[in-house]
Amino acid sequence: MERKQLEYFLAIAAHGSFTSAAAALRVAQPSLSYVIRTLEREIGAQLFRRLGRGVVLTHAGTELLAPARQVLSDFAQLRTVAQRVVGLVSGRLDVIAETTLAVEPLPTLVGAFRRQHPGVEIHVADPENPAAVIDGVRRGQCELGLTERGVNTAGLATYDLPEQEVLAVLPPSAPRPENGVLSVAALAELDLVTTPPGTTTRSHVDEVLATVGARARIAVETTQRAALVPMVLAGAGATLLPRSLAVEAESGGGIVAALDPPARRRGVLVHAPPPLSPAALAFVEMLRTWQPAPNGVLETPSN
Repeated sequence: MERKQLEYFLAIAAHGSFTSAAAALRVAQPSLSYVIRTLEREIGAQLFRRLGRGVVLTHAGTELLAPARQVLSDFAQLRTVAQRVVGLVSGRLDVIAETTLAVEPLPTLVGAFRRQHPGVEIHVADPENPAAVIDGVRRGQCELGLTERGVNTAGLATYDLPEQEVLAVLPPSAPRPENGVLSVAALAELDLVTTPPGTTTRSHVDEVLATVGARARIAVETTQRAALVPMVLAGAGATLLPRSLAVEAESGGGIVAALDPPARRRGVLVHAPPPLSPAALAFVEMLRTWQPAPNGVLETPSN
């Protein structure tokens, strides 16, 4: 049963004749008659009884009237919903992002996207590790993923995320580094608070210290990333954090210092091969064309 069949059926019922319905629908009467005959064969019952030049509904036709109207109403609603989704008036976007990338730059990206498309809901999942991001995207659990550069992304499309400057965060009681700069060699002499091996935070700590041939002196190892800043502020040791988190720690009394040589984290956005939803396509396009402003708000390049 097709939508056109129901539209033709309702038109004939409303106009009381095949001739008037054909004129209103702007179709040839033989075509209209053929569609109705096909519908009657599918249903297995006659829908109209001819009376002179007009027609009246049979019992079967009368019974079909309300369901036909409901189906066409549902079609119209479905069309409206689809148009809203395609036009990004509404919809949903599922993103899976490592914790540090979910702190920054994801909020900046999401904020810019939501200002452009306020009707789209965004749901962010928190993976256990970088591999879980890739797995979630490959399985179709989330359309977009944010993970560290260097993770195996075979078969996925990738886009570079804005780089994050990584800063050292020291306890409030620690000596303040001269000129606000801490050498990586000096960092290697400090007790550190970090996450376990295999996590992105720990991997980056190890990579930074490896540049001076040193290994991390671990004072506290925690799986709770949210505990890093409180631990540092309580004097348990120092840590490395992206700028956004480091600034937050500084507001709580922590001492923040740039590293020498500077350290940066580089992430990527990944997605499975097309097709993508309209919301995901718009998000990717925004990332491809974005430019950071001094206040951190995303701006698209001028033409």
